[in-house]
Amino acid sequence: MTTGATTPTYPARPRRSRLRTFLPLGIAAWLVLEIWLLSLVAGAASGFAVFLLLVAGFALGSVVVKRAGRRAFRNLTETLQQQQQSGAAATGRSDGNGFLMLGGLLLMLPGLVSDVVGLVLLIPPVQKALGAYAERTFERKLREAASGGFGSAFRNARIHRPDGKVVQGEVIRDDAGDAGAPREPRPPLTR
Repeated sequence: MTTGATTPTYPARPRRSRLRTFLPLGIAAWLVLEIWLLSLVAGAASGFAVFLLLVAGFALGSVVVKRAGRRAFRNLTETLQQQQQSGAAATGRSDGNGFLMLGGLLLMLPGLVSDVVGLVLLIPPVQKALGAYAERTFERKLREAASGGFGSAFRNARIHRPDGKVVQGEVIRDDAGDAGAPREPRPPLTR
């Protein structure tokens, strides 16, 4: 039965980012590759050899993670001691602990591809190159955000109404110091 009333049109569903679209597909492909390689090695050698390989990878990964954790804790305590002695903020150093930890975690995961990537992450020149790349990327993203990425997003806030119309506006905050001052009237919103 129709009543003649218009059906409200809601805003179109926002597009998913590329990461959210392709990440599940990439994880599924990685898992299929890992299982295929493990079955290939099990057929060539034996199932027991694959089991020993997985146990050795887990043991090596746990040793690496434990060592990286101890090193990170030692660096943290040294930094805190330097701050207490000098009274100024000292900068901590990471020494590639993040990549050591990631390499150890990848070694602990069952699979041959993750083991190879984990072993590559344990090589110091690879850690330094990835660290420099990550630092440059982080600084670039920080500069982009400071140059108007987040600020313009909050300045140009949009309110999506259920009928599909978009109302543009901005947030006006009254500071605590101006609480007693008389306010001037605001112009009405026009649509």
